[in-house]
Amino acid sequence: MTAQEIVEELKTLGNDGYKKTMLTHGAREPFFGVKIGDMKNIQKRVKKDYRLALDLYDTGIGDAQYLAGLIADDMRMTKKDLERWLEKANWSMLSEFTVPWVASGSPHGRELALKWIDSKKEDAVAAGWATLSSLVAIKEDADLDIAELKKLLERVRKTIHNAPNRVRYLMNGFVIAVGTYVKTLTEAALLTADKIGAVHVELVGDCKLPNAREYIEKVKERGALGKKRKSAKC
Repeated sequence: MTAQEIVEELKTLGNDGYKKTMLTHGAREPFFGVKIGDMKNIQKRVKKDYRLALDLYDTGIGDAQYLAGLIADDMRMTKKDLERWLEKANWSMLSEFTVPWVASGSPHGRELALKWIDSKKEDAVAAGWATLSSLVAIKEDADLDIAELKKLLERVRKTIHNAPNRVRYLMNGFVIAVGTYVKTLTEAALLTADKIGAVHVELVGDCKLPNAREYIEKVKERGALGKKRKSAKC
């Protein structure tokens, strides 16, 4: 299939109610309002396709860009590809989910994440922390730099309350990710959460910021600490 053929299919799958909801959450036109479940049906047919993913993302259509992330062949993505995707991301579903998911599955995730969290652009910093969260979720502990993660937890502790709104949200998510996916750092993450205290983030509608300690404790109660994911994508 070509990108244009998929775009035509996406047009027919647009849902006005879903589109309205997503627009309130920051989606920007052009955007059809295709539900993720419908995109995943296309993903099942296409599977992985590096070139098609690039072409879909280049359409600038929000639904097509999200789908591009689902079908991207992460291991073939170059640093240039990922940097361009982040630059073209015009709302949080792309900059905080699609791009970090693909980056974490690529050979460049750690390098770009550390670069992005030092950016002066809020969306890039948020993408960096989101990428770090995805990395700890899918990488075995032996492949992670535990000392580096400890330093990043300390960085969150020192800077979260002065960070921009979306960055606070993603930093909180990073503490949760480290605490739930890296068992050797669970206690360090819990201690970080306690030192941080309440984190205030402006969210749309009924969305709520998870309390890091409560979230990690619930995962612990389920006996799921350290259980890795096969992919960051969902």
